[in-house]
Amino acid sequence: MAVQRRVIVPLIVACALFMQNLDSTALATALPSIAASLHETPLRLHLIITSFMLSLAAFLPVSGWVADRFGARTIFRLAIAIFTLASITCGLTESFETLLLARVVQGAGGAMMVPVGRLILVRSVAKSELISAMALMGMPALIGPIIGPLLAGVLITVASWRWIFWMNVPIGILGIILVSIFIEDVREPDVKRFDWRGFGLSSLGLCGTLFGLDALATHHSADPVGIAALVSGLIAILLYVFHARRVDNPILDLKLLKFPTFRVSVTGGSLFRIGVGAVPFLLPLMMQQGFGYSPIESGFITFVSAAGSFGMRTMSKQVLRRFGFRKVMIWNTLIASFFMLACGLFNPDSSRAFMMTIIFLGGVFRSLQFTALNTIAFAEIEGPLMSQGTSFSQMAQRLSLSCGVAISAFVLFLVGGEGSHMPVEAFATAFVVVGLLSGLSLFSFLKLAPDAGDEIAGRQQVRSRRFDR
Repeated sequence: MAVQRRVIVPLIVACALFMQNLDSTALATALPSIAASLHETPLRLHLIITSFMLSLAAFLPVSGWVADRFGARTIFRLAIAIFTLASITCGLTESFETLLLARVVQGAGGAMMVPVGRLILVRSVAKSELISAMALMGMPALIGPIIGPLLAGVLITVASWRWIFWMNVPIGILGIILVSIFIEDVREPDVKRFDWRGFGLSSLGLCGTLFGLDALATHHSADPVGIAALVSGLIAILLYVFHARRVDNPILDLKLLKFPTFRVSVTGGSLFRIGVGAVPFLLPLMMQQGFGYSPIESGFITFVSAAGSFGMRTMSKQVLRRFGFRKVMIWNTLIASFFMLACGLFNPDSSRAFMMTIIFLGGVFRSLQFTALNTIAFAEIEGPLMSQGTSFSQMAQRLSLSCGVAISAFVLFLVGGEGSHMPVEAFATAFVVVGLLSGLSLFSFLKLAPDAGDEIAGRQQVRSRRFDR
């Protein structure tokens, strides 16, 4: 049973993360082929990405409540089934409208799948094992973004874009079987009444904000629709804050922010993830538009980032146990932000070995920060608050990653204009901006207590053995 919780549960949850990451990264590569097949323009086909993102945002806040009400295993299994069936429909569709609707359903499944999967993990694993479990869960999830674009290119060449959706089917079926066998159906005995008004405000706020950011990033200009959506979304979020303070059962409980470790994971983590969201967007664009590399060349160079991340996952527990969360997160912020800034030094004459070294080391230290942020969020949270915490943290992550893309795209527009070929200087400026923004998360981590997260890191046991000696 102990091995099952430490190893099998994280890997089952990783199936869901892998499927969603693989789908999203492969789809971007396939957009021109899908557009030609459905007789649509590639620009209009961007809506199938936006629709998924908006559906994901709309249903994210409700994931914690439904898991408590109907059981985490039941909802996780249902979410995987919805995502898989929607993927089949996406592959079978012959019209843009059907594809758009299927992507909305797929987004609803994804909104339940990832947060509920994390909830199962934090409820199934002892806090002393949480770092290892989080790291193990993240390993297969990293493979999706690595192989997604390459796999999409192969499938489009030898078969059809439809297989990009159908390849989710065996993963989904395997996930449902494993969940049914190995996951316990834990639910909360006392679930409060559903917060419909909060659901409406939070969904409107998240959808408006994400749509606005996506529109601004896509058009690289002050798009009126994007600005209106962004402003409306921010107003809805503000109204939700007032609402959450007046009710006993808000769908996203702001009282979670009273826990210092959770507060730091949201505030500091959001700032840090701005750079995280920008780097995968900027690097391929810089190498293809700025340096004239082919997609395969740029993919080969940027691949090492995931390799670095993968390697660090195996060592993160030892590092956090040796130095503690506070010290690691402070110094690691400086190091990881430095490597983001260093990407701004790249130019067409830079050696590939130099670029790959910087990208690899950046992946190493970003991975360590991910593990620390995702784990320390649950250092002080127990019982029914865990479901609220997973929904809240996922919402913050989604917003900050989208902000990273939008901010970097806006900087590119300001410096490089709207031409088809961006100057290298525009990318250098964008890396400086997002690197500094990520570095600002340092001030949040400085507020952590020296012993924050020691129970999770196993440092209390280490100190106890030293004392006994």
